[in-house]
Amino acid sequence: MIEVNSSTGNRAELTASIGLAIMQWQDATQAYDEAVGVRLGLNMAERHCIGLLHGGPQSAGAIATATGLTPAAVTALIDRLEARGLLTRMRSLEDRRKVVIEATEATRELSARYYGAIAREGERVIASFGDAELATISRFVNAALDLQRDQLARLKAEGPDTPNGR
Repeated sequence: MIEVNSSTGNRAELTASIGLAIMQWQDATQAYDEAVGVRLGLNMAERHCIGLLHGGPQSAGAIATATGLTPAAVTALIDRLEARGLLTRMRSLEDRRKVVIEATEATRELSARYYGAIAREGERVIASFGDAELATISRFVNAALDLQRDQLARLKAEGPDTPNGR
């Protein structure tokens, strides 16, 4: 854990320390997710799909958009995960012509097994902050998410680099 000494008064040092901590947090999260994927035999796109379903049922189109996969690749991904009992296809309650993809109880159990402790410990960490601190953290995290999403959209819009640098 990186300790931040706010009494130093050195804004540049504090800013650099926060930046380093964020990079380490991202790396640790990615490493954990990859280790879970290896243990469960899931690739990155499959993990991403399951993560999307944690928030509730999704259309195949929404999964394609979120993962960047083609519709055919999403269909194959859904077929694989459905065969393993990790998701189901269901008719939409709003529009019976549409199919939605939903996590199964097995998926929820795996999520609880591998991510439940992180969620519980995270709640304890959050409980250690006061309301004003939480408001600041929330503002920072949401601003950082907006920044990351904007940069991703910019990068995707630019297209791939060529061997000659562009």
